[in-house]
Amino acid sequence: MCGLLGFLTAQTASTPDGRTVETTAAQVYEALHCQRHRGPDEKGTWNDERMIFGFNRLSIIDIEHSHQPLRWGPPENPERYALTFNGEIYNYLELREELKAEHGAEFGDQPMFRTEGDSEAIVAAFHYWGAKAASRLRGMFAFAIWDTELNKLFIARDPFGIKPLFLATGPGGTAFSSEKKSILELLGDLELSTDLDPRALEHYTVLQYVPEPETLHKDIRRLESGCYAWVEPGQQPRVTRYFNPQFRVVPFGKADEVTAHAPTTRPRPAGQRPNTPASRYKEIAEALEDSVAKHMRADVTVGSFLSGGIDSTAIAALAMRHNPNLITFTTGFEREGYSEVDVAAESAAAIGARHVVRVVGPEEFAASIPEIIWYLDDPVADPALVPLYFVAKEARKHVKVVLSGEGADELFGGYTIYREPLSLKPFEYLPKRVRKLAGKLSERIPEGTRGKSLLNRGSMTLEERYYGNARSFNDAQLRSVLREFRPEWTHQDVTGPIYGMQGYHWDPVTRMQHLDLFTWLRGDILVKADKMTMANSLELRVPFLDPEVFKVAEKLPYDQKITKETTKYALRQALEGIVPGHVLHRAKLGFPVPLRHWLRGPELFDWARTQITESGTDHLIDKPAVLAMLEAHRTGPIDHSRRLWTLICFMVWHGIFVENRIKPEIQEPVYPVNL
Repeated sequence: MCGLLGFLTAQTASTPDGRTVETTAAQVYEALHCQRHRGPDEKGTWNDERMIFGFNRLSIIDIEHSHQPLRWGPPENPERYALTFNGEIYNYLELREELKAEHGAEFGDQPMFRTEGDSEAIVAAFHYWGAKAASRLRGMFAFAIWDTELNKLFIARDPFGIKPLFLATGPGGTAFSSEKKSILELLGDLELSTDLDPRALEHYTVLQYVPEPETLHKDIRRLESGCYAWVEPGQQPRVTRYFNPQFRVVPFGKADEVTAHAPTTRPRPAGQRPNTPASRYKEIAEALEDSVAKHMRADVTVGSFLSGGIDSTAIAALAMRHNPNLITFTTGFEREGYSEVDVAAESAAAIGARHVVRVVGPEEFAASIPEIIWYLDDPVADPALVPLYFVAKEARKHVKVVLSGEGADELFGGYTIYREPLSLKPFEYLPKRVRKLAGKLSERIPEGTRGKSLLNRGSMTLEERYYGNARSFNDAQLRSVLREFRPEWTHQDVTGPIYGMQGYHWDPVTRMQHLDLFTWLRGDILVKADKMTMANSLELRVPFLDPEVFKVAEKLPYDQKITKETTKYALRQALEGIVPGHVLHRAKLGFPVPLRHWLRGPELFDWARTQITESGTDHLIDKPAVLAMLEAHRTGPIDHSRRLWTLICFMVWHGIFVENRIKPEIQEPVYPVNL
């Protein structure tokens, strides 16, 4: 786990202002300080006449070797390629053996690999398999390979977007990095501006995160999850999607017709599992156990996050089979009903893990916000970021790697909102005209009245109503707070192309899952997981987000995911005997935050008012309207906490990255050795 930074110059000769590759390389070296937290163990650079690589290393595998930037090549040109790589490849041992079996003889008496790590497996796979190598990697990654013979750059990102990769191309060249902050320091060399993207801002206020490939800076984008790109000097990147999660399901309400329920009278190919619920649950358990086993590969200590839910508990329980001395970590708040500390402690005791707890108070919660938003690069208005930051800080005192349960909800149907199609099913039998009338009726019903939301949602199609788990501002509310509201910039800018990728026969639950894989998961869940752990130089691994686990999840019919009584039905069945009984059928909570209460009371009300009044965002946001919303939240029955938090996070971000008014105190990372 590391931080990479690269710069491909558009020309090799010096520019009119005297800038050369060497001077740009020096600036790349300096820009690495913005992501020192991602890799405090080593810092290195490499360059030729066009390509500049910079790297911060967090040593996890093959600690004494596998230094980066890394050089590798075939026998005729042993240093043909240069590589920078952030992440982990969990099947690297298998890939190395496969490559040696196929091509090892070409190297004669020379070793094909000069290290014991996973980095060489990537570049060797690329040499022999080309761009197809990206789909052979089982892990989390963002990497760049420079071919010194062809003068071409290849960059790629993992299928689900676990690891970030920012990208900017201008007249001066192309820069890419694990942190947007580092690219901001190179915009002059790229000949690009620092202007904000108003469309990305509007998307953020609706979704509570900036959707890929956007960022709040219009000249900096992100390489999307599951994509690779070829870049040549002086040209725009050519992006190709190599992974699009495809679900093999049938129409809603016809689960008995799913191909997975093949008639038992049909001959079954030799070696194929019988298609029964029991065999399906066994297949899920086996895939997850194999994934956890591979995610435990490390030359340092591996721990596990543990909330009170089924996902993290399953990961921790399976990890205990490989490390009986596993340490688990959880966090909570002092307010009753907003802590899973007791349940997590009970789970840790049940599986036999040593357990560490970090409790967060409102004062340190508020004080941490500027630092957290600096680490984020772009704001993410998810208050769960804060407890995650603190539990990561605590975990780093004990371990260098943690496992976590992200991705289970999207793959196995874990969000309560996925049950919405069940409640709205009766509306599908109504004529379109009647459904539209129901929508108009809902507009006349006062806010907060029971049934208003049901009528409104029932009047819309799935594409109109569902844009992920985050539901913040509606158009009327957005118009009241944004100075420049553009009604044509809607969530459908983001969701429309994703819905267009779906199979015509997919049921609504599966369509919602697929949408969340491209929006909520990679825009919120994985951003906060990566940024908050890397802020503390801690590597986080997510065994649910594994291609082999997805293969068993993709073929589940909707009634094996969502029922009237529960979510993640098949997963819960599969984890019988692995997860303690007190957790197996417990409702999802995660790391809940008492934001609604704190913004109404002495804990955060005055702090929030100060952030709003001192913000220099008057040209973008109607601050009196936001202050009125804060007061209405304090006194009235309507909960504005998530909308307020969305705007306040942006105001703090603006104070840091635009106004230069807020200066977070970022400490140089110093951690225990020999973890």
